[in-house]
Amino acid sequence: MNRLPLVRHGRIDIDGVEVHYRESVPDRADAPVLLLLHGFPTASHQFRRLIDALGADHRLIAPDYPGFGQTTAPDDFTYTFDRLADIVEGFVDRLDLHRFAMYLFDFGAPVGLRLAERRPESITGLVVQNGNAYADGLSEAARSFIALAPEQTGAEGQIRDLLTLEGTRFQYETGAPDPSLIAPESWMLDQHYLDLPGRKEAQVALAFDYKSNVDRYDGWQAWLRKHRPTTLVVWGTGDPFFTEAGARAYLRDLPEAELHLLEAGHFTLETHLDVIAPLIGDFMERLR
Repeated sequence: MNRLPLVRHGRIDIDGVEVHYRESVPDRADAPVLLLLHGFPTASHQFRRLIDALGADHRLIAPDYPGFGQTTAPDDFTYTFDRLADIVEGFVDRLDLHRFAMYLFDFGAPVGLRLAERRPESITGLVVQNGNAYADGLSEAARSFIALAPEQTGAEGQIRDLLTLEGTRFQYETGAPDPSLIAPESWMLDQHYLDLPGRKEAQVALAFDYKSNVDRYDGWQAWLRKHRPTTLVVWGTGDPFFTEAGARAYLRDLPEAELHLLEAGHFTLETHLDVIAPLIGDFMERLR
């Protein structure tokens, strides 16, 4: 039987935001660190099985952003991707993380790449799983969604349609060759958090701010070319938002990156943990 790690759950106050996080306690005190940055509309619980699979050998740390999961923020918190990155940066400082790799998924890509720009000396490597940083990777549906603006009639309604139980389940199951492999509590738990007071308003604000990420794609690509982080790209090709072209685009700036394309949807970890966990385990050993 594989060793299972201890997994601790904690809370840290960062500028008035009470950040909830989970982390594994590996066997070795000097185990390499992987910061797990979740996507929309989920939270750190999306990584619970990955933490069980790898946490005995590596220190895996997964925070919930403001507006997600069990993290709580003041009523006047401004929901932008810059502010999410501010909170994650403060979290990294409070945990005294000096050198770490990052797992970038969905929203985790713009949050993590902002952090990488701010402190490139800290980043030991990147695991990119359906975390887009290239215009190539935006599907037509994604482009239309990102183009929505607050002053546009019906725009907020289109965003709120995605925040329903049907919209959340759609994100999990679309592109998955066998939806029976997806635990229904995954999308049901996400919906529970989405339905908390103020959460939908937070997600609407972030949706309108998403175009700020596209505006920074050129800068992030330049960062990748300059720093050449050791990178593993794992991508579900059935993702309705971020296409296979977005995965291949990383090789333009990181020609030595390792690329794995899987027949899966957006939430690839839900259906392909048995493939992804060994890839990340080998990747982390190389970083060691």
